[in-house]
Amino acid sequence: MARLIYSMLMSLDGYTADEQGHFGWATPDEEVHAYANQLAAPVGVYLYGRRMYETMVYWETAPTDAGEPQVVLDWARRWQAAEKVVYSRTLAEPRSARTRIERTFDPDALRRLKASAGHDIAVAGPHLAGQALRADLVDELHLLVCPVVVGGGTRFFPDGVQLDLDLLEARRFGSGVTALRYA
Repeated sequence: MARLIYSMLMSLDGYTADEQGHFGWATPDEEVHAYANQLAAPVGVYLYGRRMYETMVYWETAPTDAGEPQVVLDWARRWQAAEKVVYSRTLAEPRSARTRIERTFDPDALRRLKASAGHDIAVAGPHLAGQALRADLVDELHLLVCPVVVGGGTRFFPDGVQLDLDLLEARRFGSGVTALRYA
């Protein structure tokens, strides 16, 4: 059975974007980006809400020439090769290959996908991940905690979710980012 992994960069106070929706403070350096690529290696399917998809679809046409850092090239190629499922009531057509649109989040359909997938599945975006957390479908959390406090915005965890977690890994990077993996 495939694991469902919720992975995102976040502020020390638990936000994935600040009150204005900005997240530039979370742009990873090459060391953190290489680690994120390593975490994503077993992922074959990405689940997105519309807003997160509109951010990530950049990687569909991102430069993949030798002028880019290797970590960027590796991520772009990995993202382009993966399947994507976008949950949106308003998006008419996908803007990337290997992408399908689902109009509603169906926990039972996700359970079937986990049972049949040959690779792990990543859910990105706190709103969609919150639905998966509430349905008890998330197997692992990958928190890349940035050394910044933003004071408000979009929270990594939704209200009302309680989890008992087992720490799998803790790693500190030169930039001050700390990676935490929990089951």
